[in-house]
Amino acid sequence: MKKLINDPQTVVAESLEGFGAAHPDVVAIHRDPWFVTRAGGTSAGKVGLVSGGGSGHEPLHGGFVGAGMLDAAVPGAMFTSPTPDQIAPALQAADAGAGVLAIVKNYTGDVLNFEMAAELADDVEVRTVVVNDDVAVEDSLYTAGRRGVAGTVAVEKIAGAAAERGDDLDAVVAVAEKVIANVRSMGVALTACTVPHAGKPSFDLPDDEIEIGIGIHGEPGRRRIPLAGADEITELLLTPVADDLGLTGGEKVLLFVNGMGGTPASELYVVYRQARALLEGRGVEVSRSLVGNYVTSLEMQGASVTVLRLDDELTALWDAPVHTTALRW
Repeated sequence: MKKLINDPQTVVAESLEGFGAAHPDVVAIHRDPWFVTRAGGTSAGKVGLVSGGGSGHEPLHGGFVGAGMLDAAVPGAMFTSPTPDQIAPALQAADAGAGVLAIVKNYTGDVLNFEMAAELADDVEVRTVVVNDDVAVEDSLYTAGRRGVAGTVAVEKIAGAAAERGDDLDAVVAVAEKVIANVRSMGVALTACTVPHAGKPSFDLPDDEIEIGIGIHGEPGRRRIPLAGADEITELLLTPVADDLGLTGGEKVLLFVNGMGGTPASELYVVYRQARALLEGRGVEVSRSLVGNYVTSLEMQGASVTVLRLDDELTALWDAPVHTTALRW
């Protein structure tokens, strides 16, 4: 194992210290327990947004703390849910009198620990939405139902914009649920990743095979196939996403091609090129795009394709100003 770390037991803490030192104008780092908030806190009377999950998926979630997105993020150990006693103070820190929306990826540990944290933070009105955009599997060892993956970025961005414009808690929840109902994702792994404390790849994948439908923690996908060209792989990802959404000609979408951490931008744009062509072949207009490493799996080589059905409201909220370390316009 070759990694730029000092000790597997301290990598998350040291990474957070560096993250906070590099971006003091955007985020504040809280210790004992560890969580991240906006540098200036939540504006009075604004609905707070909190998310979190295991580390190793950076910039998710801490990289999306800032104006127009999250008010707090809670990082667990590598690929491990944050604990309720981490999450509860983050919920309290994000509360500015209008309640808090917790955005939770559909992994059993995340769901249970956020539920427990909401009970601990009983002085805060907490509502929860669960992101389940992965079409690859209905159930796995990690979830009941579909997993939450790269579509989480769209939920955090759009719900964050709704909160920023002054929507109340019910309205922010409704917007988040609308995004969840209209976003789907699917990923592929070309290689496994190595969790620092494990010291070896998280699964075995021969050089001449790829895993279609992989999860962001290295969970199994739909099937393994021989390595193929980028266009063929992209079609295997995009087709079930578009079919599951039931996209029809004339609709507008956001197309998001996400890297798993070890894939060059040049390859992500090769995937984007084919995914866009396939959507346009269905008569679907790609009116917004995002390409890059936003929901990673450490150094895994691979990518995911996410499609969000857009209407005028969701488009306006996507376009609304955002200023985080990972997204800003």
